[in-house]
Amino acid sequence: MSESRVEAVNTAVTTAAASVAEASNGWRRATGIAGVAIGVLATGAAAGVAIERMTVGRGIRKKARLALDSTGPYGSLRGTPGKAYAEDGTELYYEVDDPDPDAEPARRRRLFGRKPPAPVTVVFSHGYCLGQDSWHFQRAALRGVVRAVYWDQRSHGRSGRGAAQAERGEPVTIGQLGQDLKAVIDAAAPEGPIVLVGHSMGGMTVMALADRYPELIRERVVGVALVGTSPGRLGEVNFGLPVAGVNAVRRVLPGVLKALGQRAELVEKGRRATADLFAGIIKRYSFAARDVDPAVARFAERMIESTPIDVVAEYYPAFNEHDKTEALAHFAGLPVLVLAGVKDLITPSEHSEAIAGLLPDAELVLVPDAGHLVILEHPEVVTDRLADLLARTGAVPATTTVGGCDPASS
Repeated sequence: MSESRVEAVNTAVTTAAASVAEASNGWRRATGIAGVAIGVLATGAAAGVAIERMTVGRGIRKKARLALDSTGPYGSLRGTPGKAYAEDGTELYYEVDDPDPDAEPARRRRLFGRKPPAPVTVVFSHGYCLGQDSWHFQRAALRGVVRAVYWDQRSHGRSGRGAAQAERGEPVTIGQLGQDLKAVIDAAAPEGPIVLVGHSMGGMTVMALADRYPELIRERVVGVALVGTSPGRLGEVNFGLPVAGVNAVRRVLPGVLKALGQRAELVEKGRRATADLFAGIIKRYSFAARDVDPAVARFAERMIESTPIDVVAEYYPAFNEHDKTEALAHFAGLPVLVLAGVKDLITPSEHSEAIAGLLPDAELVLVPDAGHLVILEHPEVVTDRLADLLARTGAVPATTTVGGCDPASS
């Protein structure tokens, strides 16, 4: 990178940090550290994207975002709403898509062959800083064909703010998320066979469910899909950065996020002011392919941006503490799909390979030219393998390659 480009990136990073630092001296110190962490990320991972965005007028970029927001169909699919309640009283929002007895026969054949699927409920758990709408493409393809439940994890999407966090300042744990998933299952799918599908943090939630409720896995779960996730050791991930840089970030980030979370209103103002810079970082860590649909990229950006900074902060420590390796044993003997993007910088594909190594009967699918949001980047691959997993539960005959992933389907 040329000196002029480095200087431009450093200027952008300085502006990002300065837009947040508007309070006490202690607060300025915290945001200064945040600026260093952001600088490492921006310079090491997203500099090229940041420069590209800085060459286009701010007004033009804002108009482009508004145009994508108004025309993109992503996240528009809705089902029958419901509410479950976690052990601490947190309201958990979910939606149910029921099978349509009059669904187009050709779609059913593409998915499952000539026989209709058995009454299995597929429960989808989303990732960190996302929401149930992140499953848009899979939902479009399976809509009306199988019974499916999509839910928002605590403090995400349409679910309520985590009561234990907001009222008592308790940290989020992956174990708590497993309990939340059990509450959703009890409310939305209290009986019958279940297939569990989790992406990223959602996959960890599925592992936590198995760890806490092994009898549920034995008695009701007939298949599991773990997409872009990890059984543990996330503290060793380098996010594609030089070792020195990532170690520096790792040392200061927990304290910085805690400080930022205590000044949420001020930080949100700073996030809006530096949206263009952070959009480049989001894209870098979400996708690997260069030809990602701009509307899809903007959709992902919008989901991540909608997660409040205090929620980002209170979740972060849970990932370093996450270790559900032993819980994977509860899935032994079940049809299991393990899928990951080869270029995932958040939960590297080696973590999926480790899961498959502990579940030798699992199907391992590594998707080339795919990043962390493989469910949006290569939806046809994910949906095809999910349909095949449903067939491997024994409930339906052998599948063929899935079609019908029209993003505008409703």
